[in-house]
Amino acid sequence: MRPLFVRPPTPSTPEKKDHGASVPDTGRRFRPEVQGLRAVAVLLVLVYHLDPDLLPGGYVGVDVFFVISGFLITSLLYREADKHGRVSIARFYVRRVRRLLPASTVVLLVTGAVSLVFLPVTRLSDTAWQLIASAVYAENLYLAHQAVDYLASDAPPSPVQHFWSLAVEEQFYLVWPLLFVLWAWAVRRWRATPVLLGAVLATVLVGSLAHSVSYTAQDPAAAYFLPTTRAWELAVGGLLAVVLAHRTLPAAARTPLVWAGLASIGVSAVVYSDATAFPGWAALLPVLGSAAVIAAGRTETPLNWGAAQFVGDISYSLYLWHWPLIVFALTWTGATSLGALEIVVVAAASVVLAWLTKVCVEDPVRERGLVPGARSAVVVAVAGIVAVSAVGAASLARVGQYSSVPFDPRVHVGAAALEEGTASTGADLYPALVEAEQDIPALYDEECQAQRADVVLRTDCVYGDPEGDRTVVVVGDSHAAQWVPALDRIGTERGWRVVTLTKSACAFTAAPVRWSDGSRYDECAQWNDAVLAELPDLDADVVFSSASVRTEPLNAGDDPTGALAEGLATQWEKAAPLTDQFVAVRDTPVADRDLFACLEENTDDLAECALTREEAFAKEDPQVQAASAMEDDVHLLDLSDLFCAEDRCDAVVGNVVVYRDYHHMTATYAELLSDQLAGRIEQVMS
Repeated sequence: MRPLFVRPPTPSTPEKKDHGASVPDTGRRFRPEVQGLRAVAVLLVLVYHLDPDLLPGGYVGVDVFFVISGFLITSLLYREADKHGRVSIARFYVRRVRRLLPASTVVLLVTGAVSLVFLPVTRLSDTAWQLIASAVYAENLYLAHQAVDYLASDAPPSPVQHFWSLAVEEQFYLVWPLLFVLWAWAVRRWRATPVLLGAVLATVLVGSLAHSVSYTAQDPAAAYFLPTTRAWELAVGGLLAVVLAHRTLPAAARTPLVWAGLASIGVSAVVYSDATAFPGWAALLPVLGSAAVIAAGRTETPLNWGAAQFVGDISYSLYLWHWPLIVFALTWTGATSLGALEIVVVAAASVVLAWLTKVCVEDPVRERGLVPGARSAVVVAVAGIVAVSAVGAASLARVGQYSSVPFDPRVHVGAAALEEGTASTGADLYPALVEAEQDIPALYDEECQAQRADVVLRTDCVYGDPEGDRTVVVVGDSHAAQWVPALDRIGTERGWRVVTLTKSACAFTAAPVRWSDGSRYDECAQWNDAVLAELPDLDADVVFSSASVRTEPLNAGDDPTGALAEGLATQWEKAAPLTDQFVAVRDTPVADRDLFACLEENTDDLAECALTREEAFAKEDPQVQAASAMEDDVHLLDLSDLFCAEDRCDAVVGNVVVYRDYHHMTATYAELLSDQLAGRIEQVMS
């Protein structure tokens, strides 16, 4: 689910200006149509977050708000430059602090405090760092890093991740006011005309849009959060502000234009989804639609109704509160989505808290001059950062109280407990729950797990016995790589040379697949072609492959499992003649819940966190289908008995935590499977 938007400050007192053209509305600082447009945007994102199925493209509300913000801030800067012949950077940032920081700081402090006592300890570390990142307006950069970090892509959402859009705006406003400082100077020095300013703003717009299109095609997950891919959306609003200061639309064109703009926003909210490559070209529809509504000016539409004005007035605080409430509600219920009753309760609570924050925090600070100048603004900003950081530090301290448990081979026996029929005790689990997420195979730290952009093989990633007399080549995605700790141990003990050619989210298939965010993953096809070309030189005794059942093929139609199975069989058929044995491993169990939270709450009864076999293997594995079509050339290993008893699959087996997320096993559990895995591979090799 994509996170959302930020509301720009609400201008208040009207101020008439003369820009040398007959433009009745350009001097207005309060624009009811903009206030109504805010209501549209916040309702889009609210519905999208409450239930994405109702409005799959509702995240375009962020784009609407970027245009509004760019328009209002540029109008303010342009008026100041025109009236005073200069722009005060200090005054600009005092206004930003006064409008945004009091409410956002209150929400961050409350959210951090509730997280400290309410969220599972396994989620506190990430939440703490995101609190701090949000306080210093760097949350978008934090999330962009997570987006390119495949290991972090499955992390549960934090209750403050929506602060990314505030960060984008503030980073944009590190640069944007400087353009108007230079513009005012150019007017004084050379009597520069508005045409020159428009050309500069248009250059920024076009450059950022080109970057957005290019980078979205390359890495849409990271592109979604970066200021460079979003700047053009704010620049559209800014350029519009300059144009409207000197031009107006004919009255007859205004009403059709506003409805066309609203239709564009509505269509994008309905037609787009999380699979849409965004922002890029797709963002043009809601951005231009927003610009059309603003350009139309005041018209007799529902945007001017009292209800729309009220929602627009509380939209900033409504945005700040709604997402933490959703995250806490999902944590409370343990569900992955909200039911009808929860949706109503969360929506109502969001509106009430937004109104209270508007009345008790936003309005008093704005109207009573509580942040009168630059010195007080610095004090407010620094105090807010320190206070929020203190709450984050408290969360990190709580995480630190969960000390590591030393590994004891007599206690931490792993899958051996399934054979003996012994249950885990719930005490001294290994690894500790706060560390299980980081219990990953060494090949990640050693950069031997290829990431999305990698297309050149590294053949020096060798584990086990580098001089071993048998060679095992591991191919596939992270579900193949998760077996490397076991293969490494086997290789060391039995003289096997283990070469890894694995790539994140890249099943060893001929079918084109998607990256984890739904975008096209052409680098996977290039990688798999390179693996086939390299296999003859590796002289493999065994090619060992596995793949996640979550892999999504492109253009799969109504049978994605069948399409992926066909691609797997095609690829395996090419690889089988290049090795003595081709071994495919059925995918490991997949959980449907936050297992860490469950284990933390049920240390006295770990069985509460068990999955039934039906739940753990609910999704059909295309590898089984592909292997059945190639039974003479491919050996399928079904290792489910190493994870599950007859009727259930536990989250802890033999006092060892099985999962590091909901579908990868911990490196420790994998390593403890080495004897069983070796025996089954040797049966194939004999």
